Amino acid sequence: MESIKTTRGVLRSDELYHYILETSVYPREPAPLKELRDATVGHPRASWGTAPDGAQLLAMLLKLIDAKRTIEIGVFTGYSLLLTALTIPEDGKIIAIDINHETCHQIGLPIIKKAGVEHKIDFIESEAVPVLDKLLEHPENEGSFDFSYVDADKENYWSYHERLLKLVKVGGLVVYDNTLCGGSVALPDESTPELRKKRRQLAIEHNKSLAADPRIQISHASVGDGMMICRRII
Repeated sequence: MESIKTTRGVLRSDELYHYILETSVYPREPAPLKELRDATVGHPRASWGTAPDGAQLLAMLLKLIDAKRTIEIGVFTGYSLLLTALTIPEDGKIIAIDINHETCHQIGLPIIKKAGVEHKIDFIESEAVPVLDKLLEHPENEGSFDFSYVDADKENYWSYHERLLKLVKVGGLVVYDNTLCGGSVALPDESTPELRKKRRQLAIEHNKSLAADPRIQISHASVGDGMMICRRII
């Protein structure tokens, strides 16, 4: 059996998570994604990468809505970026935003190039809010994107949300990662490690805000570290 090369997220059982990966995820994982996942293992922040079970869900969502134009905020080594590029049509486009291009360019880009999907990606090294605001300066961009995936600084999740709901079309999806924060969102504050408390509180507040937002339909998926799937309905 292949060893687990990612954190198990919110599942408390190594055996159960291993079962999910071995029976349902790894057998369907495209070879370039496996190569990139393996290349990320040695990185000191390897746990930042999108969990492969979560990525499998993203691929299905992209296919279900026939996504062609997407926005990704937070790229890291590029696992979810490569997955999106492999999933959308040949003439599809991804605006990928990250404040640091080095990790993706050093680890992910060679594999992305080898997979033949680099032409689908417009990588912008920047904070995300200015990029989203720049897109919104052009009226033709409003409601023109099919999908967005956010796995970045949690402090700005709501700022991203307000802008993405203008950029993504009605019926389009915005997906947020790390919404269960290792399961700590369900724990008392005193049971949460000090280093995780701020992130936990941000996740709790963001989840509550999304649940109260009448502009979206939501589903909170307990894959990886938690993914909140938001479908724009207004």
